[in-house]
Amino acid sequence: MKDRIVVSAVCVYDDRGRLLTVRKRGTDKFMHPGGKPEPGETAAQAASRELLEEVGIEVAPEDLRPMGVWLADAANEAATDIEATVFTAPGTWGAHPSAEIAEIRWLDLAAELPADLAPLLTDHILPALAADRA
Repeated sequence: MKDRIVVSAVCVYDDRGRLLTVRKRGTDKFMHPGGKPEPGETAAQAASRELLEEVGIEVAPEDLRPMGVWLADAANEAATDIEATVFTAPGTWGAHPSAEIAEIRWLDLAAELPADLAPLLTDHILPALAADRA
């Protein structure tokens, strides 16, 4: 049986409609900003805190829009699933890498997708976003 990690993640867009992805230090996959809730935190509180810590974007937990909850293979941990509660941040943003983030990349959703995206993005989020745009 696989281990499971519970995380919160956030879809953030820039003024050109590109989706923010981040790569954590020591890893090779790009994913949403986000992370594990601390004891007593709601999914939205964790998402809000992680967004500020990782990329310097401040959005109150109550302003995040719930998108859904998905189960996916963890990008950087073998034999592990992540259970991700995903939100969308309202508005458009700029970002800078902080904390454990080694690199940020804005993803053009209309272009060919790079091969180094996390399974949560490729298997769940990007198809859901494409369905919303259709």
